[in-house]
Amino acid sequence: MTVVDKNPPPEVPPERVAPRTAADFQALFSAHADELHRYLSRWAPEAADDLVADVFVAAIRGRSGYDPDRAAVRPWLYGIATNLMRTHLRSRRRERAATARVQTPGHADSHENRVLDQVDAQVRARQLGKALDGLAQRDRDVLLLTGWAGLDSAEVAQALDIPVGTVRSRLHRARRHLRAACPLIDAEENGDA
Repeated sequence: MTVVDKNPPPEVPPERVAPRTAADFQALFSAHADELHRYLSRWAPEAADDLVADVFVAAIRGRSGYDPDRAAVRPWLYGIATNLMRTHLRSRRRERAATARVQTPGHADSHENRVLDQVDAQVRARQLGKALDGLAQRDRDVLLLTGWAGLDSAEVAQALDIPVGTVRSRLHRARRHLRAACPLIDAEENGDA
């Protein structure tokens, strides 16, 4: 017996067609939500679900401004995701700063911090995080979109509305900064550790 799905998933609109209908956005969500979630969860795992939803809300609200001649749908969505992530991270930094101001002495060295200091992988993660924080925002965006989201240079250029050559120079600068800031990690990757 053959089972026929009465509600087949909608066709994903071509990458260069402006999404207009609810079915278009449902198809876009089905096609891109998981990869956007992976990208956003690397920076904000606790907020990734909300951020993915916000990406599609922003896409629906901004659909009239979407120009398929300027960017394909995927880089357009990653551009929205990157902007939302920036806003979220700024808010999180402000919250941490406010918490640090009201924190009582003696609580600053929490159990979590002691554990982090004991685990070598976490030390490296902190080193890398610090190095990423030291990058200019525009260089960090290019690095994350290529390294974590898997976009190529042309897609990153579309997502950030910058020339491809600028993407490549920012990526080179970001990688050079990370190698200099994280010599232990770089040495292990090259087999020198």
